[in-house]
Amino acid sequence: MNNVRAFRKKLSMNQMDLASKSGLSQAYICEIERGLKEPTLRALKRLASALGVRVTDLLDDKVPKSTGTERF
Repeated sequence: MNNVRAFRKKLSMNQMDLASKSGLSQAYICEIERGLKEPTLRALKRLASALGVRVTDLLDDKVPKSTGTERF
């Protein structure tokens, strides 16, 4: 899910920051971002809350616009 990574980068968070804030493991977040795992609805809710977005934002096909400061 590239949206998770894009929103995380937009907030200048690393995977450990997101893991701490969401209560999910860094390894699980990494697997979600790389498309190796599909997050559960519960995980999506935790990620959305930690990122300050709606679950639908994470599922949207449109990736959030970059601020120009992120490195992908």
